[in-house]
Amino acid sequence: MVIVEADGGSRGNPGPAGYGAVVWDAERARVLAERKEFLGVATNNVAEYRGLIAGLEASAELGAREVAVRMDSKLVVEQMSGRWKVKHEAMIPLADRARRLVAGFDRVSFTWIPRKENSHADRLANEAMDDADTVAEVRSALTESGQALGRTADLSSGSANSAAGDNAPGGQQALTAVVGEISAAVAGGVVEVPEAVAATTPVTGYAPGWTGAVGRPTRLLLLRHGQTELSVQRRYSGRGNPPLTELGREQAAKAAAMLASKGGIEAIVCSPLSRARETAAAAGQALGLPVRELPGLTETDFGAWEGMTFQEARDHDPELHARWLGDPSLPAPGGESFDQVRERVEAVRRDLVAMYPGANVLVVSHVTPIKTLLQLALGVGPSLLYRLHLDLASLSVAEFYSDGGSSVRLVNDTSYL
Repeated sequence: MVIVEADGGSRGNPGPAGYGAVVWDAERARVLAERKEFLGVATNNVAEYRGLIAGLEASAELGAREVAVRMDSKLVVEQMSGRWKVKHEAMIPLADRARRLVAGFDRVSFTWIPRKENSHADRLANEAMDDADTVAEVRSALTESGQALGRTADLSSGSANSAAGDNAPGGQQALTAVVGEISAAVAGGVVEVPEAVAATTPVTGYAPGWTGAVGRPTRLLLLRHGQTELSVQRRYSGRGNPPLTELGREQAAKAAAMLASKGGIEAIVCSPLSRARETAAAAGQALGLPVRELPGLTETDFGAWEGMTFQEARDHDPELHARWLGDPSLPAPGGESFDQVRERVEAVRRDLVAMYPGANVLVVSHVTPIKTLLQLALGVGPSLLYRLHLDLASLSVAEFYSDGGSSVRLVNDTSYL
């Protein structure tokens, strides 16, 4: 069992809002997870529901089966317990989403607690609201840098011609100098949704389907890089940099042509590894956009297993390798765990949603970061990392809404290759 404490607040009601959630172990002695996010302008009650949802999602990701929710919001506790009706139109989809999450556990209880007993979640919520100025600063800096860079990309110099490819189970320079200095402080969220975005998008429409989400999402077009020799040989390829093969460059060009024909992309970000940079550069040239590198999109560090085949890694560390295939908290020897990858990818997702509200963003990366973003959009556990296949130069699409909703619209499309 885990304990979830959640809170949300708004400075103005409605006003700048944020939530915080913390997941404790059953003895409330150890923090298992924390979540916080700046939401833009919202009410106290909306922020409180968002905190509850974040806590339940974190509990599901930890594999919990029983959850004890403790909140100082009488409204949320009574509504989720079924004693009060949800009447406010803005909260109905949030309450429905929370109930769907509750249904995924064996048992969930809701208890009201005094505010002083909810101080940890309250602190996180206030930290999220404090991020309002930082989010605005990041977006302002990004706009200024975009104007300075213009609409053309030139990655022909440097190491863009030295690229590589990853092949494994599961697996910045900053946006600008100023963004790099302050992006770590951004808790995420959407400041505002612009009234207009490009009319032509790489996939049709913004309809949220059955999610109940409202508004325009930040749409992440997730492009895996092209082929490398390690891809051909099916070897673990994390931080290494073998170049793209001739076929890999062809794949990158075809993906770029397809994206350019669709249009509607506002920005391109990529992993700093050269195989992703070269693939992104082809898209940047075709779209007339600059490419920005984000370290959080780097592939998993496979440590001692780098360059090995699956069988070689299993023979090298049979017990550890077997455990690693089912436990995302275990790192490869000398490398990093999938949980560590998730932490940095989640930070990238928050920043992109904050800086590109309602826009289409091309994200060029690797197997594990792309799977992780799909996992976040689906709200599912780590089994997706081991069961989902992504082809080289394939495109997937995940959407993240300002009200916290998310969806996956496309997975592993290679029809353009």
